[in-house]
Amino acid sequence: MGAQRTEAVDVGSRNKVSRTGRPPSSPRMEQYALPLNTVMVGDCVAELSKLPDASVDLVFADPPYNLQLEGALTRPDQSLVDAVDDDWDKFASFEAYDHFTRAWLLSVRRVMKPNATLWVIGSYHNIFRVGAILQDLGFWILNDVVWRKANPMPNFRGRRFTNAHETMIWASKGPDAKGYTFHYDALKAGNEDLQVRSDWYLPLCTGGERLKDAEGRKLHPTQKPEALLARVLMSSTNPGDVVLDPFFGSGTTGAVARRLGRNFVGVERDRTYADAALARIAAVEPLPPDALQAPPEKRSEPRIPFMSVVEAGLLAPGAVLRDERGRHQAVVRADGTLALGNLIGSIHKIGALAQGLPACNGWTFWHVDGPKGLQPIDALRKTLREGMALA
Repeated sequence: MGAQRTEAVDVGSRNKVSRTGRPPSSPRMEQYALPLNTVMVGDCVAELSKLPDASVDLVFADPPYNLQLEGALTRPDQSLVDAVDDDWDKFASFEAYDHFTRAWLLSVRRVMKPNATLWVIGSYHNIFRVGAILQDLGFWILNDVVWRKANPMPNFRGRRFTNAHETMIWASKGPDAKGYTFHYDALKAGNEDLQVRSDWYLPLCTGGERLKDAEGRKLHPTQKPEALLARVLMSSTNPGDVVLDPFFGSGTTGAVARRLGRNFVGVERDRTYADAALARIAAVEPLPPDALQAPPEKRSEPRIPFMSVVEAGLLAPGAVLRDERGRHQAVVRADGTLALGNLIGSIHKIGALAQGLPACNGWTFWHVDGPKGLQPIDALRKTLREGMALA
């Protein structure tokens, strides 16, 4: 990459390159305070060297895909397809691309907090090489997520399947990384109480969301849809977290971060892209805090034994519990166990035995009559937790 002037541009306020993939030979630059909500204009690896160690909560990387296009691509009517043929996507060889990938992955690994995670997106041209290098460097893959495109570009030559998806790798810094952010319960609640799958069906970036230049052409050829970034950020960050995007492009990461109450740090070598991204982000209206705060994860809530529900007087010994359909009944005992005929045990064990199953969540299986009809005993546990929070 050619040398170029480095500068940082705050959200409030082109050059032709040859990709060799050689890691930077210059010594590591002096670090300075984390430049929040800023686009750093310059080479990715050089700019990342200025950021403090262990300073970001999430990395979203959309690196060059090294598409290896051969000649122009035309539609059946002979019109030219606006494909990705920019110099920033061209590398001398696969080896050069691997050197480049290793360099930027090492750079982002250094600035990630111990519990930070990394998302990297790519196509079949590059994602397998990225994934292998990522594992070689010690990252631990948590998921691969397939973005299924609702409106993919057709395969005009008719010699391959239509390429209708891209792949994202989600990874922690290592197999022993603990406490990384994942809003499992919130995602499930927003998905009609079903676990969110690893295939996401979302459209390409089109319409008013697509940035255009003065001639009405796409400003950036690979602009990602905001819905994709929103799902990434809502799943694996919290309001106030710092999101790093080392290939900032048209600024989708920054726009979504601003809307969702997150901070961002962007790195982009092309001044035209950086300026357009800043203008786009400045026009974003942040959502109110009450629309952003994720509910507490169930696994982080204080443990409430069933005996505490009895001791608090929310259920009296001798009360009868039944399942939602009324097929099974059990009696509450004074010691917080249940009796099902001659069988005595916990709410979970008795629930499992009643159904002939190896396991059962007794909090949701057993119900009790209340002012509003039959309700799961989990509602009583919730009442106790709310009282603890007030105290």
